[in-house]
Amino acid sequence: QVQLVESGGGLVQPGGSLRLSCVASGIIFSIHTMAWYRQAPGKERELVASISSSGHTNYVDSVKGRFTISRDNAKTTVSLQMNSLKTEDTAVYYCNAAYNLAGLNYWGKGTLVTVSS
Repeated sequence: QVQLVESGGGLVQPGGSLRLSCVASGIIFSIHTMAWYRQAPGKERELVASISSSGHTNYVDSVKGRFTISRDNAKTTVSLQMNSLKTEDTAVYYCNAAYNLAGLNYWGKGTLVTVSS
């Protein structure tokens, strides 16, 4: 059974930092591209950052220079360090694991990040 379990969300003031983590089980973690998506109220889910099995990273323009995605294959964990948070970063953040060659795609249940003063 595949599980992606996110943690680290919460309430933070603008300019603050949070670190999200996602622990995966039931998959061969090292071969999957791992990603963080987010969905703000009334908006579509968007890709925030991804990291390939080889470590190549990709970010949406709005978070470049502020967010950093990383992975630890030994701990089957992907993390998202979020700095200089803005109110517009408020959203539910979802962990995603994908292995496109086999059409595999898995989601966590999400963790809420609220940026507010």
